[in-house]
Amino acid sequence: MRGAIRSFLAPAAVVAAYVVSGAAAPAARAASDPAAAARDLGPSSASQTITASLVLKVRHPDGLERAVATTQDPKGGAYHRFLSLPDFVAQYAPSAADITSIQRYLASFGVRVTEVYADQLVLKATGTVDAFSRAFGTDVHDYASDGRRFHRPRRPPAIPILLRDLLLVVEGLSDQALFHPMNVHASVQAPLPRVAAVLPASGSTATGVPGSYTVGDVANLYDINPLYRRHLDGSGRTVGVATLANFIPDDAYAYWRLIGLDVKPNRIKQVHVDGGGPLGADAGSGETSLDVEQAGGLAPRAKIVVYDAPNTDAGFIDLFYKAASDNVVDSLSVSWGSAEEFYASGVAGVDLTGEMLALHQAFLEAAVQGISLFAASGDSGAYDANLSFNQPFSNVLSVDIPAADPAITGGGGTTTPFTLNAGEGTPNFVVSTERVWGWDYVQDYLVEVLGPTYQNALFPFGGGGGVSTFWPLPSYQAQTNGIRLTQPGQSVVYDDGSGSGPQDLLALPAHFPGRNVPDVSLNADPYSGFVLYSTEDGGVLAGYGGTSFVSPQLNGVSALLAQAAGGRIGLWNPMLYRFANAYAYAPSSPVRDIAAGDNWFYQGRPGYEPGAGLGVLDVANLAAAMAREQATSR
Repeated sequence: MRGAIRSFLAPAAVVAAYVVSGAAAPAARAASDPAAAARDLGPSSASQTITASLVLKVRHPDGLERAVATTQDPKGGAYHRFLSLPDFVAQYAPSAADITSIQRYLASFGVRVTEVYADQLVLKATGTVDAFSRAFGTDVHDYASDGRRFHRPRRPPAIPILLRDLLLVVEGLSDQALFHPMNVHASVQAPLPRVAAVLPASGSTATGVPGSYTVGDVANLYDINPLYRRHLDGSGRTVGVATLANFIPDDAYAYWRLIGLDVKPNRIKQVHVDGGGPLGADAGSGETSLDVEQAGGLAPRAKIVVYDAPNTDAGFIDLFYKAASDNVVDSLSVSWGSAEEFYASGVAGVDLTGEMLALHQAFLEAAVQGISLFAASGDSGAYDANLSFNQPFSNVLSVDIPAADPAITGGGGTTTPFTLNAGEGTPNFVVSTERVWGWDYVQDYLVEVLGPTYQNALFPFGGGGGVSTFWPLPSYQAQTNGIRLTQPGQSVVYDDGSGSGPQDLLALPAHFPGRNVPDVSLNADPYSGFVLYSTEDGGVLAGYGGTSFVSPQLNGVSALLAQAAGGRIGLWNPMLYRFANAYAYAPSSPVRDIAAGDNWFYQGRPGYEPGAGLGVLDVANLAAAMAREQATSR
């Protein structure tokens, strides 16, 4: 697929027809759930009813890629001129006749279309396991793994020749939970003292205490307060949160109340996609709470729409198409994801799969409508695949989807200054300057104070970052110093210690010029991290971090910048790299360089690096740079 599609931001001209050889990824995720880890219970009941999502191909995909690019070109006449949903449908959506053709095909097998999304790119269809199996040449089996039972196809659904020009991918024949939230608690480092919660003193929304930071501290750290003094507070803007778990909205109001933040009342609306996500600590409700608290806390007068869906392949994709179809939010963040290797087909190697392209289409639709998108880059440092499923994989350099998609802004993680101590009588470890987040410093400290038992004992938590082996280098990164190629000798190897030996599941290409992740970063280390409120997890909690905090914080900042600009901003990435290159980290630069630390592989150094990306934001400078550019644009 790499030869058939280029990012709209790729240096070369777009070559475009989304041609996927019949198969998408869900049943072929051998790397994400090796046979040794899941027990095949046999064929699913043929009469079991399934509701699937059929993602259709956009018309003129090359034109859509170019259209998004033109909205971010300050020298062009389409700068920040975005499409309405009806305009998008008229120009890029399949026709009514195309949809009718698909409906007729499905009906011939007894599958009924129950919903057509407003953007005409997603059809929700209901039928039996037998009907879907016959329609798409697959067979669905039940499986058990880690005490959970689920069903999924044994082989990818095959798109029939009749529909190959219309239909991109079929999702929803699996209900396996495949995605994980990007938050980490300091308590996973058991030898170290727990972080106690501290709330702001009266009259302040900030604590100034690492590990108990609030959105008020974020404003202090990243120069957001000048915007508040200009009465930029998100008024007139709407932020969106895409998540795979339901939550208790009162959690967010409790958090804002506890930190003394005056917010817009009755501001949260929930949209339960595909019936909505589950509620509970294990389901990830705390993730949704923190997303809403952070995005809505930095933009206290903005409205909030929370899109939640089941943790399935269809649920994850439907979130973005639903938000784009509604076209209500001005920005949208997601803090869930999975290593991009787990999207691999296992047949086409590291070619882009239908599932990846389905997400990409949704991101392009959102971008051309002016919606700014943000994704957490991951919390396992340069080795994203290792934490995704808690499976015994080799330490393979890997990045996260959706952050690695070139049409979304990937948010990475840093550690801000703080002092770490292992208890009475032990020396302090002092972080004196903001650095790339990687917990190798914790490992080194524990070895120093507690002995060699802790050498190589800690899992590599840190800010996700690296080079995509699927998405090619986008043009907005092409002129940026520090951009890296993929490393040689990388392969997804599984070894469960059973004596059967290692299985080399997927060899990754060396020296591939791929999309570099993240784009920008903010504080994400739990030890310099945050307090949150989650009823499902026990109320007020401290010592939380992860890039889960970064993506909603960028989301909230985007609402402030959109208010300042008088309208939507769209995709941030071309702007960020343009500004970073133009300002070259001068005092007025919208980004501050991070030249220390590492994420277990990529070192902090001057300029771009895949540990912290371009660096961290100076939001006041970013707003000023945007205003100058807007004033001089054609």
